[in-house]
Amino acid sequence: MENLIFCLNATVPVFLLMILGFIFRKTGIFTESFTKTMNTFVFQVTLPVLVFQDLSQEDFAAVWDGKFVMFCFAATLLSITAAILVSFGLKDRSLQGEFAQAAYRSSAALLGISFIQNIYGTSGMAPLMIIGTVPLYNVMAVVILSFLKPERGRLDRKLLGKTLKGIVTNPIILGIAVGMLWSLLKIPQPLIMEKTVKYVANLATPLGLMALGASFDYRKAFAAIRPALLASTMKLVVFCMLFLPIAVHMGFTQDKLVAVLVMLGSPTTVSCFVMAKNMGHEGTLSASTVMITTFFSAFTLTLWLYVLRVMGLV
Repeated sequence: MENLIFCLNATVPVFLLMILGFIFRKTGIFTESFTKTMNTFVFQVTLPVLVFQDLSQEDFAAVWDGKFVMFCFAATLLSITAAILVSFGLKDRSLQGEFAQAAYRSSAALLGISFIQNIYGTSGMAPLMIIGTVPLYNVMAVVILSFLKPERGRLDRKLLGKTLKGIVTNPIILGIAVGMLWSLLKIPQPLIMEKTVKYVANLATPLGLMALGASFDYRKAFAAIRPALLASTMKLVVFCMLFLPIAVHMGFTQDKLVAVLVMLGSPTTVSCFVMAKNMGHEGTLSASTVMITTFFSAFTLTLWLYVLRVMGLV
């Protein structure tokens, strides 16, 4: 019971904030334009400030773990490969690109940081996990959605270059880079700056989760249901079953293991739908998978965390 209460305390507040966002959207307190603006604000300002806050105050040379970053990269690459291979078994080949992207691409930055912060009080190993996964997420999304288009067009170099530029200028990646540099150079923070950074960073979790909940449209969860359920099962269950035991065998515990759990088992990111639509895909499968994984991750993440807690790993 103690372990179950620990897990519920870690997961329920996260998803209650998402439910609040959904309620605020339905009651008109949050408008569609306000939700989009809030998502942009969280992504471009509060999350980068949050990771900067945590990393700049750490001894980054002591915190850096190349083995952990490489594991995150390798697990992500293998997950992407598996998703692509399974997509070739779909009857409707026009859905391959959307399926592959939706099956592997997590909302690791927003939900991952929120989840770990709720348990440990800081973003923990989430920034290192992001370094190992997010650049690969974005590059492979462009490759997959270009090669596996319904009309099977060629990969556009200009689009790939634009995406690589987007990765380099990604606000969260920049926040991590500045935080690492600040830590390595041991630059002091005046109290005024420290408090201001803290105030802005504290906005990241509640605003981000409510914006995510406000974006939820349950009607889209019932479109393209069969491939969406398959992609959701891979996203929330299969990859966790495959890679969590390996992570444990490699000695990862506590916030590192929770970061791996979020990397593998968090819901599909909303940007999957946006990217698929902008690259010539229909988008229904992406939207359905986002909705299904967002709803069921409340249960699966709690279950996985409970298992790890009972085993004494977190």
